Amino acid sequence: MTITEKKLHERSGSICEISGSTDNLVVYTVAPKTTESLENSILISKNLLDQINNPETTNANDWRGLSESMWSEHLPVQIVSWRMLARLKNHDLLDMMYLDEEALEWAKATGEADDDEGKIIHKDCNGNILQDGDSVVLIKDLDVKGANFTAKRGAPVHNIKLVWDNAEQIEGRVEGQHIVILTQYVKKTK
Repeated sequence: MTITEKKLHERSGSICEISGSTDNLVVYTVAPKTTESLENSILISKNLLDQINNPETTNANDWRGLSESMWSEHLPVQIVSWRMLARLKNHDLLDMMYLDEEALEWAKATGEADDDEGKIIHKDCNGNILQDGDSVVLIKDLDVKGANFTAKRGAPVHNIKLVWDNAEQIEGRVEGQHIVILTQYVKKTK
């Protein structure tokens, strides 16, 4: 158990900070933050975390605790609550929440609140959501059209850019070349 995980268990009383469940608890660092800490992370049940990472599996009944967690004194708990209320389109509770400008920017960082029904979501080969600035690795050798090289399997691609009109494409640098890569051939790295 990491120091942060131990402190999160102390902070929450070893319960999910969203649902109050005691089963299968894991540490979740709230995107786009990447450093596991009390200021960036929450203790959450694995079931809820799986739903955060895979929006199509969201079960509204599992999120009944949002009406309490939205009032948490801990900002990362508030951020996750806001995002899930936005995803579930629970505008009654969402309208009651207050986040200062910086916190609201953090909450909106994943685009959960965008009401674009046709919003393009980029996902890697495992279904993980990709965002601008993420790092990925190639999962197979790719012949690069228009250049005379093959991008090798396992090659890292840092600071990717999403192609906003095509959910199957990202841009990045491989061997110093700026290329377009199909998302089905990349895996997101931590």
